[in-house]
Amino acid sequence: MTVIKFGTDGWRDLMYDRFNLPNVCRVVRAIAKYTKEHQGAERGLVIGYDARFFSDLFAKKAAQIAAAAGIKVFLGSRDFPTPVIAHAVKQHGAFGAMMFTASHNPPEYNGIKFIPEYAGPASLEITREIENCLESLPESAAADAAMGTGPLASDPRIQVIDPTSDYLKQLGELVDVQAIREAGLRVVVDPMFATGRGFIPGLLSGCPVEEIHGWRDPLFGGFMPDPQDQFLAELKAKVSAGPHAIGLATDGDADRFGIIDCDGTYLTPNQVIPLLMLHLIRSRGYRGVAARSVATTHMIDRLGEVYGVETIETPVGFKYIGELMRTRPVIIGGEESGGLSVRGHIPEKDGILAGALMAEMVAVTRQPLHATLRQLYEQVGHFLTRRLDLHLTEEAKGTILERCRTAPPERIDALAVREVRTRDGFKFVLEDGSWFLIRPSGTEALIRVYFEAGSAQALDNLSGSVGLLLEQWGKRVG
Repeated sequence: MTVIKFGTDGWRDLMYDRFNLPNVCRVVRAIAKYTKEHQGAERGLVIGYDARFFSDLFAKKAAQIAAAAGIKVFLGSRDFPTPVIAHAVKQHGAFGAMMFTASHNPPEYNGIKFIPEYAGPASLEITREIENCLESLPESAAADAAMGTGPLASDPRIQVIDPTSDYLKQLGELVDVQAIREAGLRVVVDPMFATGRGFIPGLLSGCPVEEIHGWRDPLFGGFMPDPQDQFLAELKAKVSAGPHAIGLATDGDADRFGIIDCDGTYLTPNQVIPLLMLHLIRSRGYRGVAARSVATTHMIDRLGEVYGVETIETPVGFKYIGELMRTRPVIIGGEESGGLSVRGHIPEKDGILAGALMAEMVAVTRQPLHATLRQLYEQVGHFLTRRLDLHLTEEAKGTILERCRTAPPERIDALAVREVRTRDGFKFVLEDGSWFLIRPSGTEALIRVYFEAGSAQALDNLSGSVGLLLEQWGKRVG
């Protein structure tokens, strides 16, 4: 029997291999069992899905299984973004949601995650309990196949929903759409053939919005549905072809963002998050705390020092930022991987909201993003980042991590290591404020190394020296 484990954001795997109908049914039955054990059947489960192959079929089968187990079901009428399904949990007062998505992963992957009643990523405690329910189920494919075989329309426990209007109303309270209209900003949107299509044009009604790749393609045009620089060539060309424009992209389930400036330049999440933080503080007068993952830029910290805003560092995984948003007044919480949310919104990352707020900032400042970014650098200094993925043998990976634990470096070139943080991986902060993070993958022989420094030369020196050090450590095997 396939061992199924929930990662940082649910269970993802290869379709036609481990992510198949029998295993999906097992996970759905485990979530149904968890729901009933916590008296959530009457409140019900929202079931959503993205634009991938078979996501709609998996979702309909999940609805049948949940209904057969006596659970009320709110089934999405089409493929919807993860933040829309999370918002629907709040809208319907549901116990939670099952969302079928593999986010930004290639088209051959799919996944399922559970969204609890607070409309954010499930905590470790919840996913562990669901895994325990999974382990206690009988190993019977026949039992899975027998549950929930009736037509959806004939089951009174299944209600088909479209949460679009309520979700867009919520975003309309967080985004100054009128300012964008009055600025005449040209907005080009790329949902990457995925489930975010139509949402930014719907929110920015009355604005000059052009959407490309706005139809469902489960192959995502032959690319990963990941709004990174190398996958946004057409968006960059469209934006730079005319004046006064911004490009907004969303990933496979529209919880991650990609931002293109008017000249076709891609802005990294490590630039976008501080820019939005500055906008919310200056233009909205927001006060509270800022939250970022351990791998995300310290520019957020420096900006917080300037404006008297505490910055809280969390482990990687938006669940930790979402948990903080439920207990503290978080102005903005974000991750370098391209997810963020803001005060007043659900504690779940939302690429649609992120893009709309960036358009608002351009409209309010009446200048391109690179000009605002330059002003930010003048205020807090330069922060440049890089990531290196090291594919290793398990033995070499273990050797490097053991050295980090037992004999960490005291200096990198001429710079002393000022602090070592071990909450998630091994983060070494140097005396000039630059840093690097060594973080192992939990699923493969891979170590990710993150770097930040104050200049291009310093970044090259830091990444080169650390890379050489890790290469030397990794060779000392046996």
